[in-house]
Amino acid sequence: MSNLSTGSTATTEAGGAPPRRRVRGLAHGLVDDLGDKIRSQQLRPGDKLPTESAIMQTYGVSRTVVREALSKLQAGGLVETHHGIGTFVLQPRAAGMFRLEASDIATSVDVLAVLELRISLETESAGLAATRRTEGQLAAMRQALDDFEHNVTTAGDTVAPDFRFHLQIAQATGNPYFADIMSHLGTTIIPRTRITAIRNHDRRGEYLSRVNREHEEIYAAIARRDAESARAAMRIHLTNSRERLRLAQEAARLDAETAAAGQGPAA
Repeated sequence: MSNLSTGSTATTEAGGAPPRRRVRGLAHGLVDDLGDKIRSQQLRPGDKLPTESAIMQTYGVSRTVVREALSKLQAGGLVETHHGIGTFVLQPRAAGMFRLEASDIATSVDVLAVLELRISLETESAGLAATRRTEGQLAAMRQALDDFEHNVTTAGDTVAPDFRFHLQIAQATGNPYFADIMSHLGTTIIPRTRITAIRNHDRRGEYLSRVNREHEEIYAAIARRDAESARAAMRIHLTNSRERLRLAQEAARLDAETAAAGQGPAA
């Protein structure tokens, strides 16, 4: 059993909501352990990770900790979750995909705040859309995703169809306030419109393809009217977006601190 496992941890978390800092610390430890196994090829690309329950038992942590750790691993490009099937190890990707300049930091903090709002708003929106959407609204979502995929391959605009997909979900709730809020926020809710997070443009297609796979999980759940899966898929998508941005922020801060020390930009 991992050294993350402690009897008091499991008891405390089972008996009530654990302090957020405690959850994050345990999640980081779980990420480090699973990440090391993936990088050392103990877990190879294509391998399926144990179930949440199995990980909970092995490490002696709560389901909340496991889900936060898996979200971080997904955002780091190490694994990919297919709802109802499982979580699988991905082929390792090169470093340097997400980078921020020092001038982007203030804006990215604002984007993170908007993403936190969106997690609450759009998770419920997806669940409602799954039970209330019409065939016409579903077809509009499908068209937005098709346009997104086409523009990935042609290096066209992906922001407009991305926003259109999320707006269509809001409209499919049948509650006009969801759509009103999304329309008010506009395309600036899409992180890549606010910051230059992808410095390595050769990796743009890979990044956008991952985003679109997350979109497809949301669409599939809404198409089969599975409200619980739709909420889960939307939460995974937006949490991954938040984590990708947070990792880029950390890298940018490290670059800035290194430059200030007179050592030049970090590699």
